[in-house]
Amino acid sequence: MRQVDLVLEGGGVKGFGTVGAVIRLLERGYAFQRIAGTSVGAMVAALAAAGADARQIRAALGRLELSRVPDRTPPHLPLISEGLGLLTRSAAYEGDYVRDWLDRELRALGVVTFGDLRREPDGDDDNLHSDQHYKLVVLATDVTHGRLLRLPWDYHLYHRDPDEQSVADAVRMSMSIPLYFQPRRLTDRTTGDTSVIVDGAVLSNFAVEIFDRTDGQERRWPTYGVRILPDLPAGIDKVFPTLGLPLPPPFELLKKVLVTAFVGHDQTHLNLPEVRKRTIAIDTSNVEITDFDANAETVQELIRHGQEAVDTFLADHE
Repeated sequence: MRQVDLVLEGGGVKGFGTVGAVIRLLERGYAFQRIAGTSVGAMVAALAAAGADARQIRAALGRLELSRVPDRTPPHLPLISEGLGLLTRSAAYEGDYVRDWLDRELRALGVVTFGDLRREPDGDDDNLHSDQHYKLVVLATDVTHGRLLRLPWDYHLYHRDPDEQSVADAVRMSMSIPLYFQPRRLTDRTTGDTSVIVDGAVLSNFAVEIFDRTDGQERRWPTYGVRILPDLPAGIDKVFPTLGLPLPPPFELLKKVLVTAFVGHDQTHLNLPEVRKRTIAIDTSNVEITDFDANAETVQELIRHGQEAVDTFLADHE
């Protein structure tokens, strides 16, 4: 078995490309020591960190009813529910369906809390805290305090025991696409203060450096990143294709700000040669982030693109 750390980018339905990449890496004999992910990347990362093999990941995703992911709020009527959700809950959809699905899948693998995903710190970075020895790291954004959250690493900021926190809840926080899925709330167990948590992509959608050593020691194995969003500026209209239509200048600027918020921070890292060479880039241009009505053929095409991208990448790295 070849050992690697893995970092998975977020991107909604485009994440089926990530599924294909993870499946192919497993099929090629790779074992993941640690996995970090944002949004849908966190969802796939959680399954892999829980020990799911290629067959089990395929089966789990087969039980995900894609059309149910955008779950309407009461009265569960098209457009009306979305409008009421935006006005009263700051988002068009609840986001509970995908959280409950993931919780069931993880429980079947024997994982409920991050305590089930602790790992032995043998040979880890000497600068890592005891709260950083886990197989999984989920990226989310605390908009109340304006900070990136690396869960379970940062639960101490809320005086919470990381071992006791739900993995499915953390992933759901990371998937809170602003205005699309309802934001989550995280309460400090000591002060009682509550923070609003949204999609990790707002601050970091591709934290490929998260497992890099900081103690000056040689790395034990490489970190590979799986990327599903296009480069800027050429791909700016492919992040949210529905925003690709010509817009008046003020709205065109707003579009660029929105897209840059999701991918601009990571684009800076990708411009570094040492980052680009460890990144598996997948073509997901055939779907939008929120294309939850994608048919089975489109989903399989995304999975195939992920598998092909891994084969191409490994041809240069093995």
